[in-house]
Amino acid sequence: MALALYAPGLGYYANTSRKFGTMPGGGSDFTTAPEMSRLFGQCLATQVAEALQHTGTHEVWEFGAGSGALARELLQALDDTQVQRYTIVELSATLRERQQQALAAFAGRVHWVSELPEHMAGVVVGNEVLDAMPVKLLVRTNMVWHERGLTLRDGQLAWSDVLTHLRPPVEPSGTHDYFTEIHHQAEAFMRTLAERLTAGAALFIDYGFPEAEYYHPQRHMGTLMCHRGHMADPDPLETPGEKDITSHVNFTGIALAAQEAGLPTLGYATQGRFLVNCGIGERMEAVSIQEQVAAQRLVAEHEMGELFKVIAFQRGPFWHAIGFRHGDRTHAL
Repeated sequence: MALALYAPGLGYYANTSRKFGTMPGGGSDFTTAPEMSRLFGQCLATQVAEALQHTGTHEVWEFGAGSGALARELLQALDDTQVQRYTIVELSATLRERQQQALAAFAGRVHWVSELPEHMAGVVVGNEVLDAMPVKLLVRTNMVWHERGLTLRDGQLAWSDVLTHLRPPVEPSGTHDYFTEIHHQAEAFMRTLAERLTAGAALFIDYGFPEAEYYHPQRHMGTLMCHRGHMADPDPLETPGEKDITSHVNFTGIALAAQEAGLPTLGYATQGRFLVNCGIGERMEAVSIQEQVAAQRLVAEHEMGELFKVIAFQRGPFWHAIGFRHGDRTHAL
């Protein structure tokens, strides 16, 4: 998964394919909330502004800024007294060039880095970042756990299962065969972030579940999925490097990793509830019907409103963040 997504020049996020867009006709593979509606970034800016104020910081760090659409909305909503510096952590040279074009109007405030510094302060933002971090695959067959890896068979990539000591954090009940993922890299990322964030907060938006739902007995086919041309398929071994590979996020594991490293949870809510708390309803009243329809997809339960979650962490004293004042689900983690 790491090679297929990030190998220099060949991996999906390291090659020149378009990736982000609203329609497949333009050569894109999928769309994200910032491309769907500018109201997403405007509402997120409300929470970012509050976090900057409460933590006394003046920098935003965005991981994996994609097309630059989210950064553009945040920079337009937050003036230079609130955000003196906007730093994008981006591994893809191609995406960095696209972001530089999209954010040319903010050239004085925007900077790019390819790795985290030893110490950082500010508000961290990551939209659909955790789902693209490589996972390990586990398979329970006849009540025996195996790790699923790769082999060459007749010159072609094929799955290969080997006995393993690894286990999911929750043993799924029942005796049926079971396929799932564990998220060592995403959890290690959270521990590193917790160690290096000296002041500020962190906000991550992604699709996923708390642990009890992630490893539910009925979710026996796992969540690993590929995306290409705005269509999904379950086979990451076909045309690697030419499509996105993702898995849903285990938000309990993310929260525990951060907490154990000293970064407690500020709030956890569905994307729909978070956006409503941040004023998307009032903002929708001021835009066209077409824009309202697009924004409705962000909050509707049968679209992105329920599957996508927002989780936040704080360095320093807890406060009742606006995005989680109603419908906070931290207790479900």
